[in-house]
Amino acid sequence: MAQEIERKFVVKDDSYKHVATSHSHIIQAYIASGNGRTVRVRIRDDKAYLTIKGPSADGGLSRYEFEMEIPPKDALDLLQIAEPGVIDKERWLVPMADGHTFEVDEFFGENTGLVMAEVELGSADEAVTLPPFIDHEVTGDRRYYNSHLRLYPYTKWG
Repeated sequence: MAQEIERKFVVKDDSYKHVATSHSHIIQAYIASGNGRTVRVRIRDDKAYLTIKGPSADGGLSRYEFEMEIPPKDALDLLQIAEPGVIDKERWLVPMADGHTFEVDEFFGENTGLVMAEVELGSADEAVTLPPFIDHEVTGDRRYYNSHLRLYPYTKWG
């Protein structure tokens, strides 16, 4: 099982679209979630994945992650038994000069208006240069977890 180390940020403008090398549509739902653990099904364009994530012991910076590709038909079937709430987003990949790639997610549906960026790191103390489209960091803020957004959508935050 791999350790996922990532930082999350709110994005302030759409300048990332001009430097992105690709983008894809993602639909995801949660089969099970609670106590910081999740089992997620995701359809990304024409591929599908089942992902299991463990809880974070360091404020949301890292957690264990297991992911495997599954047949798209199986993913569609799993969506039928998922917990309430679906995440619908467009993901843009933005490579940086320092070798990092920011994954920028533009949310739709009840999360319209929210745009977030994540960058995966090799270690918790790895330096990363923040691009100009970053507003502020939200690593560890559970409100910005997809599993939370499906139940407490951004448009209802008040």
